[in-house]
Amino acid sequence: MFKKIMKGGHRKPSKSEANEPPSSYGPGSNVVVSHASRGALVQSPVTAATPQPPPMTSVEPLPLFRDVPVSERQALFLRKVQNCCFLFDFTDTVKNAREKDIKRQTLLELVDFIQSGASKIISESCQEEMVKMVSLNIFRSLPPRSHENTGQEPADPEEEEPYLDPSWPHLQLVYELLLRYVVSTDTDTKVAKRYIHHSFVLKLLDLFDSEDPREREYLKTILHRIYGKFMVHRPFIRKAINNIFYRFIYETERHSGIGELLEILGSIINGFALPMKEEHKLFLIRVLIPLHKPKPMAVYHQQLSYCIVQFVEKDYKLADTVIRGLLKYWPVTNCTKENLFLTELEEVLEATQPVEFQRCMVPLFQQIGRSLNSSHFQVAERALFLWNNEHIVGLIAQNRTVILPIIYPALEKNIQSHWNQAVHGLTTNIKKMFMEMDPELFEECQRQYEEKQARSKEVEEQRLLSWKRLAEAAAKRDGVGGGGEDHMITS
Repeated sequence: MFKKIMKGGHRKPSKSEANEPPSSYGPGSNVVVSHASRGALVQSPVTAATPQPPPMTSVEPLPLFRDVPVSERQALFLRKVQNCCFLFDFTDTVKNAREKDIKRQTLLELVDFIQSGASKIISESCQEEMVKMVSLNIFRSLPPRSHENTGQEPADPEEEEPYLDPSWPHLQLVYELLLRYVVSTDTDTKVAKRYIHHSFVLKLLDLFDSEDPREREYLKTILHRIYGKFMVHRPFIRKAINNIFYRFIYETERHSGIGELLEILGSIINGFALPMKEEHKLFLIRVLIPLHKPKPMAVYHQQLSYCIVQFVEKDYKLADTVIRGLLKYWPVTNCTKENLFLTELEEVLEATQPVEFQRCMVPLFQQIGRSLNSSHFQVAERALFLWNNEHIVGLIAQNRTVILPIIYPALEKNIQSHWNQAVHGLTTNIKKMFMEMDPELFEECQRQYEEKQARSKEVEEQRLLSWKRLAEAAAKRDGVGGGGEDHMITS
C-alpha cells in the first residue's frame, strides 16, 4: 500500500491553480484559501538549465544578489542554497558560531529574493535544489518526548511545558522560504508540483507531531497554502490527514498536531460544495465524531467543535447523526470533558432544524437529565444554561409533551436534594418556565411523578419489611438451638 502511495506522487497531475499574492509576512498572517474560484495561472519563463557550481566544502560568505549582474544571479542563488545545506548542532551555542551566522544571513537573503519577485527568473533546476535544501533542513527525526526518555507516565498535554527546538532561529527561516515559494504568484504550479509532490507532503505531515508550537504554526500555514494552490494534491492530503487521525484515535492517543490539522480541515470543510459528497459525510462519521473519544480531547476541542458545527450548518440533515455520535462518546466520570460536550451540544442545537431535533430528542434529554443531576455543580449548571438559548427553548416548547415527562424527575431531584444553591435556583426558574409554557402538562407530569414516588416508597417499605421478617425468623431459629435442617422462609 505504501509503495502505491509513493508511486502516486509521480503521476502526471491535472492543471492546478495559482493563489493570490500574500497579504502579510510570516505564518501568523490571515491565510484564506479560495476553494470555489480559480486564479489565473502564472507562467514563469523557462530558462536554460543553470550550470551546477562546484560543491562547497564549508560555509563561506557570498556577495549579495544586488552586487552581481542579473546574468550571474542564478549561479549565485545555487551557491547560496548550497551554503544552507550545512547542518549544525544548536545545543552548543558556541560551536560553529560564525558558520551559523553566515547560514542565517544567507537564508534571510534567499527569503527576500523569493519575496521580492525576482524568483521568476530562477530556473527549474534552481527550484529543485532549493526544495532539496528545504527538505534537508526540516525533514529530520523529532526528539523523543520527556516521558519516553524517563519511562514515566505521560503527563497531561494541557499541563506539559512546550518543547522549544534550539535550532528554531534557522528552521524558521527555512520554513519562511518554503512558504514564500509556495504563495508567490511567480511560482508556476506546473513546475513546482514536480518537487512539492506526494512524498514531500507526507513528510511535511509527519512533522506535525513536533512539540514546538512555533513549528506546527508554520506547518499549518504552509500545508493550507499547498492545499489551496495544488488542486491535484487535495484528495491525497485529506486521505493522509485521515490516516493520522485513525492512528491517534485507535492506537496512540498521542499526537502534538491534532489541533492544527483540524484547523486546516475547518477551512476545507467551509469550502465543501453542496450537495455534500459521500466521502465527506464518511469523514464526519468515521473521523470527527470518534475524535471525541481520546482522553486529551480538551487540547483540540475548540477546533473539533468548529469542524462539527460547520458540517451541521452545511447540511442540517447531519444534526441527528452528530448528536447521536456525541451521546455515544458522552463521558461518564470526566467532568471537564462533559462540560466541553455540553458546550458543543449547544452549538450544534443552534444549527438544528425541528425535524432533525425530533429524531434524537428522547435519548438527548435522557442524557441532559443525567447531567442536570450531576454532583459536580459546573456540569449541572452548564446543562441548565441550555435553557438560556432562545433557539433551544423554542425547540423544547414545540416538543414539550415529549421532553417535560423525561426531564421533570431530574428537575424535582435537584430541587429536593442538590447541594449547590446556584443549581437549585436555576432549576426552580426552569420549572417555572415549563409551568407557564403549559400548566396542564406540568400538573400531569407532577401527578405522575408523585404517583411514581409513592409506588417507590411502597416498594421500599415492602423490601424493608421482608428483611425484617427474615431477621426475626433467623433469630427465632437460632434461639431454638443450633442444629437441625435449614428452613426456607417465604413471604
